[in-house]
Amino acid sequence: MAEQAAQRRGVGTARLDLVLWDEATVRAIREGSRHPDWHPDFPREDDRGAATLWRDGDPWGPRSIVHEGVVVGSIGFFGPPEDAADGTPEVEVGYGLVTSSRGLGLATEALAALLRRADSAGVRVRASIAPDNAASLRVAAKAGFTGVRGTTEDGEMVLVRPVR
Repeated sequence: MAEQAAQRRGVGTARLDLVLWDEATVRAIREGSRHPDWHPDFPREDDRGAATLWRDGDPWGPRSIVHEGVVVGSIGFFGPPEDAADGTPEVEVGYGLVTSSRGLGLATEALAALLRRADSAGVRVRASIAPDNAASLRVAAKAGFTGVRGTTEDGEMVLVRPVR
């Protein structure tokens, strides 16, 4: 039981807890109900999209970004790693914050914490980012996303970070 609780809380930093979503969280996001520890602007549209990727018990799934006891965004992988064309396990990451929590380094801090997990598992990470999303591109650059693998059908740049 304690192991499951630790897995759910999972990843932390000096300022953040990255809490793996559970069924109750996903149900609330999907149904539009509110939790008292959610920022008034959470969930954002992207958070609702992340809820469609959730699978019970998947440690690679979406997580809440909790800052000072308040959920201010989400971060997570789009499912477990799969082998890329070169045989390297790879996964896509997504992240986002409510507007008032941007510019504080929280996304950079949260992403670095999840990337440490991916690195320890030997997993390469990619991110798809709109070319006009300067803030997200800066976060990705700080995290070491150096490779460009083209664009998605939606025109997003596909950036890749090698395993470290």
